[in-house]
Amino acid sequence: MRNPLSKKITGIAPSGIRKFFDVANEMEGVISLGVGEPDFDTPWRIREEGIFSLERGRTFYTSNAGLMELRTEICRYLERKIHVSYSPKTETMVTVGGSEAIDVALRCMLEPGEEVLIPQPSYVSYLPCTVMADGVPVIVELKNENEFKLTVEDLESKVTEKSKILIMPFPNNPTGSIMTKEDLEPIAEFVLEHDLYVISDEIYSELSYKGDHVSIASLPGMRDRTIVINGFSKGFAMTGWRLGYCCGPELILTQMIKLHQYAIMCAPTNSQYAALEGLRNCEEDVQEMRNAYNQRRRFLMHEFKRMGLDCFEPFGAFYVFPSIKKFGMTSDEFATKLLMEEKVAVVPGTAFGDCGEGFLRISYAYSLEDLKAALERLERFIQKLNVTEQ
Repeated sequence: MRNPLSKKITGIAPSGIRKFFDVANEMEGVISLGVGEPDFDTPWRIREEGIFSLERGRTFYTSNAGLMELRTEICRYLERKIHVSYSPKTETMVTVGGSEAIDVALRCMLEPGEEVLIPQPSYVSYLPCTVMADGVPVIVELKNENEFKLTVEDLESKVTEKSKILIMPFPNNPTGSIMTKEDLEPIAEFVLEHDLYVISDEIYSELSYKGDHVSIASLPGMRDRTIVINGFSKGFAMTGWRLGYCCGPELILTQMIKLHQYAIMCAPTNSQYAALEGLRNCEEDVQEMRNAYNQRRRFLMHEFKRMGLDCFEPFGAFYVFPSIKKFGMTSDEFATKLLMEEKVAVVPGTAFGDCGEGFLRISYAYSLEDLKAALERLERFIQKLNVTEQ
């Protein structure tokens, strides 16, 4: 029997996050600080609208690009939030989560052999989606001393004549790093100089704790070179509703909608009606969740400092990325030992790229009670390591 599988798919490693938590899920008494999922329920108004849409029998297909009402509201939202205007008819598409938008954008924009600049540590999907689109991933290592921000210096040694797309994963998963307008301006100049396009993954844009989120699409010359990807999973606590969206120039979106039409047809109808309610009437709920995350973020930073765990201060998403290099273990060894001895699950930094070695991703999308209990165990674990070293 011939091999039924392609070399491309068999050559892609499984997610380092899922591999690790398969072990954690089989243990009793584990406190998990690893999954990037809000601990809040979806705001009630959104849930109520989802229920109401089902009761009204709204179980039909929408247009391929999504409900026009929702696309219009998305465009109003982006004009309000990032000060960029898009046409709901020709420059906006509703997707099955932000992940589908990443995949479709890469498949529509890449010719075989063209290169994608992927800053790491970052979300696990960028590299495999590039490979499956016949692109060549080029890793750009972000540095702790720069608070894991992307700099022109990072890019200069990586760009070639084959470079076509730059991934901009900010606010960043796993580091929590953000890019200010001042940080983005030289990157935008670099993009224009080298005739690149940008896929800007802004799924954590609502979770920024140092002023408003800034999109690279808002900078001069960047709107028509950028696909803005966002969604409702993180800011609106709607992970299971599987709803995202993307906006960009009509030339690119037309082809993305075509591919989406063949692969997906349309995003879930009741989720679209629910998201419409969220955009219109749930700003206070989002603010309440953002305030709670910020409180947890500050608590973690205070506790890390007290227990002597090195960590730069992140201002986005709901992750911290502490360094464990001084303990003389790899990220995987530290995380495994912490899980086995203290039953605290975190993610090794290497799950997000090789340059994540020496770091851990810890999510604060959990209650303060869970965070306090987990940190007590973490401190006990560190104290034992310090005694052993002595």
